[in-house]
Amino acid sequence: MSHQPPQPGPVADGDVERGEGRRGSTRTSERRISRISIKEDWANLDEYGKLVKYVSTFREPGDGEGEGQVQMKRVWYAPWRKRKVRIKDGDHEAGKFPDEWLVTNIHQGLSNTEVQNRRRVAGWNELVSEKENPIAKFLSYFRGPILYVMEIALLLAAALDDWIDFGVIIGILCLNATVGWYQEKQAADVVASLKGDIAMRAKVVRNGEQQEILARELVPGDVVIIKEGQVIPGDAKVISDFNDPNGWEEFLRMQEEGDLRESDEESSDADEEKGSESDDKKKERSRKRGYPLLACDHSAITGESLAVDRYIGDKIFYTTGCKRGHVYAVVQTTAKTSFVGKTATMVQAAKGAGHFEIVMDNIGTSLLVLVVAWILAAWIGGFFRHIPIASPPQQTLLHYSLSLLIIGVPVGLPVVTTTTMAVGAAYLAKKKAIVQKLTAIESLAGVDILCSDKTGTLTANKLSIRDPYVAEGVDIDWMFAVAVLASSHNIESLDPIDKVTILALRQYPKAREILRRGWKTESFQPFDPVSKRIVTVASCDGVKYTCTKGAAKAVLQLTNCSKKTAALYTAKSQEFAHRGFRSLGVAVQKEGEDWALLGMLPMFDPPREDTAQTIQEAQNLGISVKMLTGDAMAIAKETCKMLALGTKVHNSDKLIHGHLSGGMAGELVEKADGFAEVYPEHKYQVVQMLQERGHLTAMTGDGVNDAPSLKKADCGIAVEGASEAAQSASDIVFLEPGLSTIIDSVKVARQIFHRMKAYIQYRIALCLHLEIYLVTSMIILNESIRVELIVFLALFADLATVAVAYDNASFELRPVEWQLPKIWFISVILGILLALATWVIRGTMFLPSGGIIQNWGSIQEVLFLEVALTENWLIFVTRGMATWPSIQLVTAILGVDILATLFCLFGWFTNQDMVTDPRTSFVETTNGWTDIVTVVRIWLYSFGVEVVIALVYLGLNKFKWLDQLGRAKRSKGEIKIENLLAHLSRLSLEYEKQGEPKGRYYLTTTKEEEEVE
Repeated sequence: MSHQPPQPGPVADGDVERGEGRRGSTRTSERRISRISIKEDWANLDEYGKLVKYVSTFREPGDGEGEGQVQMKRVWYAPWRKRKVRIKDGDHEAGKFPDEWLVTNIHQGLSNTEVQNRRRVAGWNELVSEKENPIAKFLSYFRGPILYVMEIALLLAAALDDWIDFGVIIGILCLNATVGWYQEKQAADVVASLKGDIAMRAKVVRNGEQQEILARELVPGDVVIIKEGQVIPGDAKVISDFNDPNGWEEFLRMQEEGDLRESDEESSDADEEKGSESDDKKKERSRKRGYPLLACDHSAITGESLAVDRYIGDKIFYTTGCKRGHVYAVVQTTAKTSFVGKTATMVQAAKGAGHFEIVMDNIGTSLLVLVVAWILAAWIGGFFRHIPIASPPQQTLLHYSLSLLIIGVPVGLPVVTTTTMAVGAAYLAKKKAIVQKLTAIESLAGVDILCSDKTGTLTANKLSIRDPYVAEGVDIDWMFAVAVLASSHNIESLDPIDKVTILALRQYPKAREILRRGWKTESFQPFDPVSKRIVTVASCDGVKYTCTKGAAKAVLQLTNCSKKTAALYTAKSQEFAHRGFRSLGVAVQKEGEDWALLGMLPMFDPPREDTAQTIQEAQNLGISVKMLTGDAMAIAKETCKMLALGTKVHNSDKLIHGHLSGGMAGELVEKADGFAEVYPEHKYQVVQMLQERGHLTAMTGDGVNDAPSLKKADCGIAVEGASEAAQSASDIVFLEPGLSTIIDSVKVARQIFHRMKAYIQYRIALCLHLEIYLVTSMIILNESIRVELIVFLALFADLATVAVAYDNASFELRPVEWQLPKIWFISVILGILLALATWVIRGTMFLPSGGIIQNWGSIQEVLFLEVALTENWLIFVTRGMATWPSIQLVTAILGVDILATLFCLFGWFTNQDMVTDPRTSFVETTNGWTDIVTVVRIWLYSFGVEVVIALVYLGLNKFKWLDQLGRAKRSKGEIKIENLLAHLSRLSLEYEKQGEPKGRYYLTTTKEEEEVE
C-alpha cells in the first residue's frame, strides 16, 4: 500500500485549472458547468478529468455572467408596460480584465490599435458621471407636471378641432425644449473646455516610444513612467526601476518563480489571517525583491502616516503622490474601478432631490392646484349661466378650460430657470469657477458661513525665510548648507518648504561653496509625519553626516544641548510662533559624534494682499469666514489677527475629545473665528455642527481626505490645485487661488438667484392675472379672450423672458432664500392689480363711444394688446430698480410688444361673434382692425398701469415684516434648552456642602462655558 500520491503526469486537455483554460471559464452560470467548457471535448475526459473540470468551473450564485438583480423596468416605447430585466452586478464584474492585459513589455508598450481596442472595453480613465444621451436629454424637457398640463391642453385643442392652437402649443413646447437644451449644452461645453485645461497628464511608453498624454487616455496595460512629485495617474503595478536596463527581465523571472504572488490582493487578505507567519513571509518577500523602488503617500486613502515603500510587483493607487523613486509601472484598471474611483462612486450614488427641485415642485404643484380650482369655478359659474360644454365654438366650457390650462401653468418656468443657471454657470466658468451641478449656484448664493483653508486661500502660499536663529558658536553658512542637504533635490517638483530653503542660498554664497566640496547623498528620507523631520545621510571627504530639518520641538529632542541653549531655543520658537512664523529646526550628526543643534529657520506665508479686504467684503455680504488650518495655535491666532478675523481660535481636537455637550459644542463652533491643528475628520465635524444649527455652510478642500466634508457641505468648494478626487466630490471647482475668487462667485450666484426669483414672481403674477380676469369675465359677461390669442400671449411671455438669463442683476447684501410666502403674497397682489387694470379698459368699452377706442377697433384685439403690454413690462418691476435692464432683455420685450401691436392694428385672429351678456353697445369693426390712435392710447394706459404697479411693489418691499416673511432662522439651536440638558447630564448625584443640608443636588463646574467664552 503506497503512502505517497502518484507523480503528476501530463495534464488533460479538459483541466482548466491552469493556463488559458482558467481564464476561459471565469464567466459561468449559477451552479452550472461553463457553456464554454461544454463545447470542449467532454467525451475524451475520464472520470476524474470530468470531476476536476466540474470543480474548476463551479461557481457560487452571483459569480456568473447571468447573475444580478431582477428588476421591473418600463418599456421605453410603451411606458404602461413593464418587463423583467436582469441588472448585472457591476461591482463584481467592473475592473476585471484578462490577465494578459495586465502585463506589458515596458520597452515596447501598447500599439495604437491595441489602445483603441482596450478603450472600447475599459472606457476612459476618469472620474466622471455617466454622460446623458443627448436625445434623452432633449426629451426630458417635455416631462414634468407643468409640461404635462400643457400637453393635456394640446390634446384638448386637437379634440376641439382647434388646429391653430394645436400648432402654436406644439411650437411653444418645442421652443422651450430647444432653447433649454441648447443653452444648457452651450454652458456645459464652456465648462468642459475649461476642465480640459487642468486635466492630469501622464508619460507613457507606446509603440516603443515615450510620449506624454492626458491621463484620461490611459487604458489597462499601458506602461506609465512614475517619478518623484508626480500624481499616480491610475492604479498600476510597479515593474522595475527606470534606470535598470534588465528590470523587465528581472520582473518576468520573479513572476515565474512566484516571488510576486504575495503582492496580489488575494494574498494580502490571507496574510491578515496568518499572523506572525505572514510577517515572516513578508520579510522574505522583501529580501527577494531587493530595495523599495518607490515611496508613495497613501495617507489620503489608507490613513498611513508614513510614506509607503513599494517594491517590484506592488500596487500603486490612483491620485496618490509619489514621494521618491523613478519607475516603470503597468496600469491595472481605469479610474472608475480604481480604489479611489469606487469610493467616489459610492459618494456620488447618494442622490436626492435638491432644494431647487423641491422649490420648483412646490411652485408647480401650487399653480396646478390653482388652475384646477379656477377651472372648477368656471364650470360652476358656467352651469349657473347655462353655458354649453362643447358647442358652438369659442363660448363653451371646454374652450374656456383650454384657455385656463394654457395660461394657468408657466410652461417656460423650468426652462427659463434652468437656462438662467446654465448661463450663469458659463459665466462663472469664465471667472475660473467650474460648476459641477447647476443647483450648486443656489446653494452658493445662500451660504452664510464659509470654512476656508489658510494656505493658498487666505495666504499667498509664498513662503519666505525671515531672520534665522543661529545657535551659539554655529556658522550660519554651515547651518544653511545642512538645511539644503536635508531637502529634496528633485528640482522639477520641489516641496514649497524645500524650495524656499534651497533658494535662500542666493543670500549665502559661502554656503554654496560648502556644497561644492563633493558631497554625495547616500540616503534620503522624505518628511515623516510621525517624527516630523526630513533626514539625509550624506558624505564629504569620506566622512558621513546625518542632516535633519523639521519641527522645532522634534529637532530639539534629538540633541543633548545644554539647558541654557534649549531654553533659548524654545523661547525663540515661541516668539516666532507668536509672530505667525512656522519654525524649522536644523541639526547635524557627524559620524561618531552626538547630534549638534545648529539653529532655526522662521518661515512666513504672508496673507494675500486682498484677503483682509475680501474678508471685510464677505462680512458685509452676511458671510462669516472661519479659518481652518493645520498650523499650531499661536500661528493660527497671529494669522487671524493679520486678517482681522478675530482671535477666537480653538484647537480642533476639542470638537471630538473636548467633552463638550449639549449646545456648548455647537455654540463653540458658531462663535469661533478659526480652528488650529485641523485634520480632515475635524472639517466634517465642523460642517455637521454648523448644519445642525441651521447654517448653510461652504467648505474648501483639496485632498482626497477632504471629500467627505466637501460632500457633506451645502456647497463643497475644491480650491485651486485640488486633487481629482476632491474635485469629483465638490460642487464647484476653482482654478484660481484666493478668497476673493470665492467671494466674487458668491456675488455672481446671488445675481443668478435674483434673476430666477424675479422671473418666478413675474410668472406667477401673469398666471393669476389671466385666471382672475378670464374666469370673472366668463361668469359675468360670458366672454373670454379668444383661445388663439391666449396661446400667443403665452408664447410672447416665454419669448420675451428667455432673455432674463442675460439680464443685468443686483445682489443682496445677505444670504438669499426663496421666501416663498413673500413671493406668493407679492405675486397675488400684482396679479390682482393687472386683472383690475384689464377690467378697467374692458369696462370703458361698454360706453356707446367705445371708451378707450378712439374711432374704431376690435374689443378682442384691444384686450390682447393691453394684456401683452402690461404683462411684458411687469418683468421690469419684479427685476428691481437697482440696475438698468440689459440690451438683450429690452430688445426681446420690445420685439414682442411690436408684434402684439401689429396683431391689434390688423386684427389677426380676431373674432366678431363673441356676444356678451349684457351686450356691448359699441359696434366693432367687421375686419378686426384698430386705429393707430387707439393703439397709442393703450400704450400710454399700459405705461400708467405699470407705474402704479411699480409704486405698489416698491412700497411692499419697504415693509420690514414682509421683508422677513418666509426667511428661515439661521441658528436653530435652542441654546437655553440645550444648555439645561447639558447641565443635567453633568449633575452630581449627591455630595455635601458646608452649611447645606445633605442630599442636595449641585451642578459640576462649567468648563464648557469657559471654553466658549
